Amino acid sequence: MQATAFRRETPPADPAPGMAPVTPPGSGLAGLLRATAAAHPARPAFADLGDKPGWSGRPGMTWTYGAAAEIVGRLAHGIRAWRLAPGSRIGLWFAGSSEALVAHLAVEAAGHVPCPMPAAWEEAQVLAAVEAAGIPAVLTQARLGARRPAEILCRVALQHFALRYLAAFGPDVPDGVINLDALALERGSGPAEEAPPARGLVSFAGRDPLRPVYRPGEALLAAVAAHLAAVRIAPGERLLTLLPPDDLRGLATGLGAALVSGATLACMPVLDAAALRAALAAADPRGLHLTAPAFLEAALRELPLDGLRGLTLAHRAPARLTARQLRPVRLNGPRIVDALALDEEALLSRARGTDDIALALADPAGTALPAGLMELRCGADGDLTLRGAACRAGPLRDGAPALPEAGDWRPLPYRATLLAGTATGLVPAVQPVPATQPLPAAHPVPVARPVAA
Repeated sequence: MQATAFRRETPPADPAPGMAPVTPPGSGLAGLLRATAAAHPARPAFADLGDKPGWSGRPGMTWTYGAAAEIVGRLAHGIRAWRLAPGSRIGLWFAGSSEALVAHLAVEAAGHVPCPMPAAWEEAQVLAAVEAAGIPAVLTQARLGARRPAEILCRVALQHFALRYLAAFGPDVPDGVINLDALALERGSGPAEEAPPARGLVSFAGRDPLRPVYRPGEALLAAVAAHLAAVRIAPGERLLTLLPPDDLRGLATGLGAALVSGATLACMPVLDAAALRAALAAADPRGLHLTAPAFLEAALRELPLDGLRGLTLAHRAPARLTARQLRPVRLNGPRIVDALALDEEALLSRARGTDDIALALADPAGTALPAGLMELRCGADGDLTLRGAACRAGPLRDGAPALPEAGDWRPLPYRATLLAGTATGLVPAVQPVPATQPLPAAHPVPVARPVAA
């Protein structure tokens, strides 16, 4: 394999602190991909929608589970040849295309920790994240609209000596950067090697490059399972996401949800209204689920949603819950789920109706949260604490993660604004909560408590 101009010929360091393998082996997303590929190799796994050639210079791709597992295995084989310590944190700087998905899985399959970074970051933010998270390698793409991410990373590497490896999907991969397309085509490096245990995920709270957060592999899968308990995606169904896979919210509702359920994941990182409308109109009996940022809710009312099996609207704290307009009571309408990201600590997903997220925040004891995965408490003043396997994450401090125990209650940096037994939203915990809040002018989603038998 050809080395990059930024490769530092130094011996591998000791494994990254706190990045010991988790159990059971193969418990990560890459292991799930391989398991489904073994059982259903011809099932579609990933697909690109919209004008991908226009913004990336690459054709739209459709991958079966079998083909995706093979490409992930080849990429992982190449990455393992790099002189990196086991459990190294490897940056992923992509828009939400199929290349971003296979890159994430390849890093995990190589025994390292994926560190997705928002595609919209500027050079200074990427440099800050590389330094804060201790990232020695980054995978990216050559083009993103008018930007050239691989060239930006070359400049970052000149400023940060510890960034030793750069790799990119083409076209026009710069000199000195490993060509991931060529790496994926190398024969004799397929998925023959057993995938190592998943070592977790590093993401960035509030998309702040100075706030890296580590989550063990089993905690990521627990967060996905808690989300799927509300969304209910069946094997072979299709999931279309408009969210980038660069944080817990995007990964748990997208790549994670698809692989845990055995579904097909379609990506549209650059919103294309015509392509989205066509995809919704082409829903087939296998079922189609759509995941979209919550700010698009009003616009989605104008689209053909009745053919959907499910619709997930993704929020990020702090958030208002009073402007929700889509109702879950429409005949033949989709199951509507609100997924609320509480920084990078947790993702709270609840279906609209009797188990609405507004009730879950105000009265967690009366809500059927997934047993063992997530528990939530709300104080009289709206203060929130949580615990559970799906919430086990902690900041990186001096290069090592500060992880809580799954059974420890932890305060959240947000509090719920309460009105008439429901939550109208979340505000920062340092901000005073108003004693009363006026009813919204918009048409809110009605919430109702379950009727006792």
